[in-house]
Parts: sequence; structure tokens; C-alpha cells
Amino acid sequence: MTTEIDIPALDTLEYVTYIDENGELPAHFQGKIGAYAIFDKDKILQFVGYSRDVYLSCKQHLVRQPEKCYWLKVHTIERPNRTILEKIENTWIVENGSVPLGNGENKEKWTNPINTQALMTDEEKANYQNPLIDESSKSKIIKNVARRVESEILAVLESRGLKTQMRFHPKLKEEGLLDLK
Repeated sequence: MTTEIDIPALDTLEYVTYIDENGELPAHFQGKIGAYAIFDKDKILQFVGYSRDVYLSCKQHLVRQPEKCYWLKVHTIERPNRTILEKIENTWIVENGSVPLGNGENKEKWTNPINTQALMTDEEKANYQNPLIDESSKSKIIKNVARRVESEILAVLESRGLKTQMRFHPKLKEEGLLDLK
């Protein structure tokens, strides 16, 4: 027995602002299961995904790609069902006419923790690669790079008016990774 699911067309869903006039993320998606589409400032589709908690996933995407997260479209479902969620995701991508960059060549930037080592300045790289420093000093350099990148991200979000608290996982910083706690 197959159940037919009603997938709304992406263009029929309302745009929801990523950061509202109070500087908050759309909290009404907290704990909601669903598929979501993320759009940039010009409402060009950047990423389509699905989650058991749309709010947390969108919060994570905002930190990873702050310049690409301005608008959302969301369709929630009552019970987790990967088959249904994947079908919605695929339908929306097809409806878009092309695979959004966030679902193609840049997927890891949307779905994986930020690798801050790839964002080292020339000075940080030179210090890190100095053959005279020990592992403890290398670890400090990595952690400081993560802190620098974290503060840059938070500054961008603050400039956009975000008031929602963003807390990064402290243990991951030691590995040069940034992800929300």
C-alpha cells in the first residue's frame, strides 16, 4: 500500500525572513520536522534540506553561510519520514530547474562544521608550519584561528541585527572546527 503525499510547490510557499525585525530566528520552527529551502538576499535558491528540527538546522546553516541565508520556505510534517522528506527535497530542486550550489559542489559548506584551518591567514600558516614550534603551540594556533573565525561570523550576524545567542562547541575549536553546540 502506497500513500500519496501532498508536496506543495516551492513557489506556493510564503517566504519567511531568516532574521526577523526583533533580531530573532523563526522560533515557530523549533522542534518541527520538515523540509526547507534557503534563499539569499535576492531570493535566489541556495540550499534545500530537511531536518528533525528545522529551527536548529537553519541556525546551523546561518552560521556556516551567513551571506547566503536571508529567506526561508518551509513545509513541516507530523512524523519523521526520510522518504517523504527526500521526495520533497528532490521535488523542490527539480522545480528550481537546477541544483542549488548548496546541494551541489558546495554541499560540505552547508552541512559540515567549518574547517577554520582552511581560513588561516598567511601569518597564521607561517606560524603553524614553523618547524621550531611544538604540538602544544600548534594547538594554540589552531584554537586562536577558530576563535578569530568565530568572532568574524558573529560580527557579520550582529551587523545583520541577530539577537539570538549562538554558542559554538568549545571542544571542536581545539580541532580547528566550528559548529554550534
